[in-house]
Amino acid sequence: MSRFLLRLANGIFTLALALGFVIAGAYACYALWDNNQIYAAVENAQADLLKIKPVVEEAEEGISFEEILKINDQVRAWITLDNTKIDHPVVQGTDNFTYVNTDVYGEFSLSGSIFLDCRCDGSFGDPYSLLYGHHMENSGMFGDLDLYKEADFFRENTTGALLLPEGAYELEIFACLLVTASDDCVFEPESWKADLQGCLSYVRENSMHLHSQLLEEIAQMENPRILGCTTCSSEFTDARTAALALIRPAGEN
Repeated sequence: MSRFLLRLANGIFTLALALGFVIAGAYACYALWDNNQIYAAVENAQADLLKIKPVVEEAEEGISFEEILKINDQVRAWITLDNTKIDHPVVQGTDNFTYVNTDVYGEFSLSGSIFLDCRCDGSFGDPYSLLYGHHMENSGMFGDLDLYKEADFFRENTTGALLLPEGAYELEIFACLLVTASDDCVFEPESWKADLQGCLSYVRENSMHLHSQLLEEIAQMENPRILGCTTCSSEFTDARTAALALIRPAGEN
């Protein structure tokens, strides 16, 4: 009798183990499918948005945001970083959680939106404007900020554009940093108002890559405007990648 019970117990254990493997395999397949669906949704959403990307129709008339503002009146800008897939509208919520998992259409989305810190001036008039975006694989959202951590890419790719309702601005990237999520210089916009030179010194001393000549030019400017683009990174707990750019009126450089 005891042998029968032992064989029965072994059979039940083997069956349970096999069932566990089947369930784990099924879940892994579902997770992979779900992950692919998320990235496909990001690509489809961006493709749709690019159809209504604001364009310069007449230089003296500035940028037309008419179509995209009909979709969402919290759109503040459109950012493009050359030779990356970063080409997105920028929104700004009443707090910094609104667009973490909400797309520009106001719908739930795990990829969220590129958004401007709620403490910043919506017209990008502050000394420092801070953007957030999820780090997505396949170059989604702000995933391509990783490219600026590569020395060759950083050296050869410094340009971009920031389109605002009143006009077009050029972006000139001058620094790439790897910081923690609590970094006061990167994540406290008010610090740039209080101590611009101190923040520039911090960037000079802590950047992974730096265009020193442009940084020194910025230090001599009367009222420079800096844009910070930030996303998660995997080097350590709470790691963040930050690319900093000078905002120039189009044609000034």
